[in-house]
Amino acid sequence: MNQSGAFPQTRLRRLRKTSQLRNFVKDITLDVGKLVLPLFIRHGHNIKNPISSMPGHFQFSIDKLADEIKAIVALGIKAVILFGIPAEKDPLGKDAYSDHGIIQTAIPVIKKIAPELIIISDICFCEYTDHGHCGVVKHEHNDFIVDNDQTLELLAKQAVSHAQAGTDIIAPSGNMDGMVQTIREALDQAGFHDLPILSYATKYASSMYGPFRQAAEGAPQFGDRRSYQMDFANRNEAIRECALDIAEGADMLMVKPAHTYLDIIFHIKQQFPELPLCAYHTSGEFAMLKAAAEKGWIDEQNAMLEVLTAIHRAGADVIITYFAKEVAKVLLNKS
Repeated sequence: MNQSGAFPQTRLRRLRKTSQLRNFVKDITLDVGKLVLPLFIRHGHNIKNPISSMPGHFQFSIDKLADEIKAIVALGIKAVILFGIPAEKDPLGKDAYSDHGIIQTAIPVIKKIAPELIIISDICFCEYTDHGHCGVVKHEHNDFIVDNDQTLELLAKQAVSHAQAGTDIIAPSGNMDGMVQTIREALDQAGFHDLPILSYATKYASSMYGPFRQAAEGAPQFGDRRSYQMDFANRNEAIRECALDIAEGADMLMVKPAHTYLDIIFHIKQQFPELPLCAYHTSGEFAMLKAAAEKGWIDEQNAMLEVLTAIHRAGADVIITYFAKEVAKVLLNKS
């Protein structure tokens, strides 16, 4: 690297004197068009339930989506990711792959309101099963397992049903081995050759998901998900997971969580620079900032911008964040 000059000839503070200069030489700039807003859609009518652990977020019934979707588009947000809460849950999460499921019903409604809005379908079962796990559960010797290969069959059905409903991106998140290959084959067989897969390739068993589980009503009813989600101590495994998913046909990769996994984002982007990389700034990471701001311990706006810029700086091209609307409002005021 070329190191030009030394003090006093070189003074890096010269480029920090004013906000105009700082903005002019800024390395990384947040772009609202690269933010994705999660939406929680539930069965019922005339419902807009506030989520207590996630201030500013709600569970919406489909008939209450119009105003929210119009507000999202007006802010310049280009994409949403959908999570469903069905009327009934069962051991197999049948609503997840029903043609009349909650998300399959919501997708065409959203497309009619805002055809330009990119819809990402989360493909998993934790919100749909009565046990809250991400696949088919079998009980063995006073314990349980999530059956990987049986779950793959249902993931394929779920992905195709979302494709038929009109989604733009399929995002499998259940951490099943072979999920990308199985879904790719099913989509291709159904004629959806051009539908991209955004794989939750690197998803850790994290403490940062608590508020989401309240919002999606998908907390495990027994045990935990450590037998199929990644150990937070592992870095090399993340590279292996990404390499396998790329070989199986993933078009984009994801790291989840984001704020507490900046090193993982960096390493994956360095290893696989050719694929778009998404990072999921999780509900717990969002809620921590919100709680600290409510206590007056941090400046919420500055902390929000700093954290999301750090995620982008680490290598994320796209960020899923519950702050998307708030960031958009700040950026609109600055433009």
